[in-house]
Amino acid sequence: MKNALDLTTAEWRAELSGMGEPAFRAGQVFSWLHKGADFAQMRNLPASLRARLAERYDARGVEILEKFVSRQDGTVKYLYRLRDGNVIEGVRMRYHHGDTLCVSTQVGCRMGCAFCASTLEGLARSLSAGEILGQVIAANRDEMRIHNIVLMGSGEPLDNYEQTVRFLRLLREPGGLQTSLRAVSLSTCGLPARIRTLAEEGLPVTLSVSLHAPDDAIRAQLMPVARSVSMDELLAACRYYLDKTGRRVIFEYALIAGVNSRVEHAAALASRLRGMQCHVNLIPLNPVPERGLAGAEESAVQAFRQALEARHISVTVRREMGRDIAGACGQLRRGYLASEGAKEGNERA
Repeated sequence: MKNALDLTTAEWRAELSGMGEPAFRAGQVFSWLHKGADFAQMRNLPASLRARLAERYDARGVEILEKFVSRQDGTVKYLYRLRDGNVIEGVRMRYHHGDTLCVSTQVGCRMGCAFCASTLEGLARSLSAGEILGQVIAANRDEMRIHNIVLMGSGEPLDNYEQTVRFLRLLREPGGLQTSLRAVSLSTCGLPARIRTLAEEGLPVTLSVSLHAPDDAIRAQLMPVARSVSMDELLAACRYYLDKTGRRVIFEYALIAGVNSRVEHAAALASRLRGMQCHVNLIPLNPVPERGLAGAEESAVQAFRQALEARHISVTVRREMGRDIAGACGQLRRGYLASEGAKEGNERA
């Protein structure tokens, strides 16, 4: 059965034409799907067509399996179930300017970053564009409309390049969610060739690069991708993206005690970024017990921030959100898989 959300309006036109339906039906179906409706709810379609569509297509493909709400800040963590039984997760963060949804682009991840739980089980598979979109639509069904989207959940978006770009195009298609891509951030561990290709797509998303180090040696300790991609190569690609899109680049920097959080690290980072239109987002590390890494103390976070500001680097400290509901990427899915594994073992016993 096909995922209905994978299709563009033009593709629906072709599909429905093959079923003997008039062209205008494509816009109706596309609009209903993006409102979160299943085929039975599409009231302006003939009952016979609704029945045929339900036989051939899955109107959703992504359902909320569990929902956790932080008592600290109202952050919502979703555990989604896919049609094939895989689970992924997303985070709904509440801000005064509207809700932001963090979505996954893969089931698991193969990038192996040392501070991330998403990669602990490796990569199961990549998501289709409709499965990425389905997370947004499921969150919209659950509560009020999502205003901003960050591709910062499980997986590396640029490792699933074609489906990620297709998702971005679906987001702004007339009749659908029509989300401005300026309200979308794409987070990557840093794949220079793909960053350069993305710059040519005409998609004005904010590029958010997981940097997490001031030099190659420290970055290689934390991120396996850095063993084959130098910071000079990565930053050159970021400058290319900036030149092509006019969009400043965001650098994510998780402050890890004893690794990358000293003032001299801040000075080295500022030297690397000097003259570039960018912003540094400092992240107090959400602890991942399996990784054995600890976040920097608050005093170190503030000293790092001040060192960057003194060198004229735009910087903020990200507000910690969802710590009490396994807020770090991959933690909720990992806990679910562990509990399901334990349950299966007990049933065998």
